[in-house]
Amino acid sequence: MTLLLGNLKLQVLSSICQIIDTALDLEKALSEVLRILSESLSMKRATITLADPDNERLAITASHGLTREERQRGVYELDEGVTGLIFQTGKPYVVPDIRREPLFLDKTGSRHLERGRVSFIGVPITSHGRCLGVLNVDRLFGDEVAFEEDLSFLTVVATLIGQFLSLNEKIKAREEALVRENMSLRSQITREQRGPYIVGKSLAMQDVEHQVSKVAPTKATVLLLGESGTGKTLIARVIHELSGRKGKSFMKVNCASIPENLLESELFGYERGAFTGAVGSKPGRFEDAHEGTIFLDEIGELPLGIQAKLLRVLQDKEFERLGSNTTRKVDVRVVAATNRDLGELAERGAFRPDLFYRLSVFPVQVPPLRQRKEDIPVLLNHFIDKVAREYNRTVTFTPRALSDLTLYDWPGNVREMENLIERLVIMSDGERVDATFLKPYLSQNPSAQGGMQAERGGHQLRPSGLSSLKAMERSEVLAALRRNGWVQYKAAEDLGITPRQIGYRIKKYGLDQMLEQEAATHTRR
Repeated sequence: MTLLLGNLKLQVLSSICQIIDTALDLEKALSEVLRILSESLSMKRATITLADPDNERLAITASHGLTREERQRGVYELDEGVTGLIFQTGKPYVVPDIRREPLFLDKTGSRHLERGRVSFIGVPITSHGRCLGVLNVDRLFGDEVAFEEDLSFLTVVATLIGQFLSLNEKIKAREEALVRENMSLRSQITREQRGPYIVGKSLAMQDVEHQVSKVAPTKATVLLLGESGTGKTLIARVIHELSGRKGKSFMKVNCASIPENLLESELFGYERGAFTGAVGSKPGRFEDAHEGTIFLDEIGELPLGIQAKLLRVLQDKEFERLGSNTTRKVDVRVVAATNRDLGELAERGAFRPDLFYRLSVFPVQVPPLRQRKEDIPVLLNHFIDKVAREYNRTVTFTPRALSDLTLYDWPGNVREMENLIERLVIMSDGERVDATFLKPYLSQNPSAQGGMQAERGGHQLRPSGLSSLKAMERSEVLAALRRNGWVQYKAAEDLGITPRQIGYRIKKYGLDQMLEQEAATHTRR
């Protein structure tokens, strides 16, 4: 009997060892172990219960003799029942008769049909002194064999399972390391080729970079949130460059800079005769971005009528050109950005709630520069290098000037910094910029509260002549609007700025109501 039992054990262990090559598919490998035990021995039921680090519970990962519903019920606290006791103590446990064992919970409900005695044995699954889970089985060899034989044999099987788990963990860790290394190398190559990359190593920007690295390889829609000038366009480009769509089109559309009556045709295209002046057919930005990425900046400014059409593109990947009944399919990844609260706009009825939820699949909050001041020196060096290549000259800052730049709140964020560095390179006579030379340039840039004041050891930066500068700029914007019939993009061209910039100034100086009134007057005429 002993000889036959020994041969049987060797055969079973040999069969289990042969499935080591399936360890990459952990659930399949564990299920195969239980199948071998069932076919070779007298085992009716068995479970492999592993610790889930996410919810700190034990859950059945593989089973034999249980239905799907019974297996799903097999979830335990780390110290619950016989399974929890084995996991906590790291020692095997024998239940000669489950009907007389108060610790046996039968959560799966798989043994309620048994009328006779059912014996139950559990052993810990360990690896390098760490308990990973529990192997539970009914009797293996029948009542004619002592429990010690079952325990001895199951301990060896649990050791093999522990090796499977350890191998699986190592391979997963190596895969994750390779993915991280791949992303790092791609980012490094991008930097060396002077492609787009995120500048800044503050915790806030590290979090943004981590989110970008996670979402970039997917097809998910991304919504970039943050103040104007924080670098949302750059981040959108990075998402595109790190995705499988790299090398395909990256289309940028500013929803605030295109007149409303032209925006629909700009996005979705038009057919000949769709409107006055449409002498031919023209594809829109979505068609141009096929298999690539489209970046919709200032999405909060999108008119409600166009929002419905955009929602359909996001959901069904289809649309019609203006003036056409032909449905067109398009494969485009959408990245949107806004400095407005879309949730609040949706509550007021100014933005479609269904579009808001569809855009918010993966929101990324881009922090303003005043919340990540540790990035300021790095960004300054980045823009100094960039401008140096363009103008073939460079500047450096005295310690006091660098301190002033670090204390400044940068209401225009990274965009303001880039423009400032360019002005300093143009205007400075020497290569070293001190605090005295720098002060007038900072004082012309009011903070979000209407002024800027930074203190450090009694040193203060205060705006000089700010009210007169604001009045002068407001007057120039107002005059340009009047000269161009209150058409924003024409006024922007007149002033030599972008439509987005003039839109910002219109809001900044409270000219939007006057603009609406004048537009209504022109319409009535």
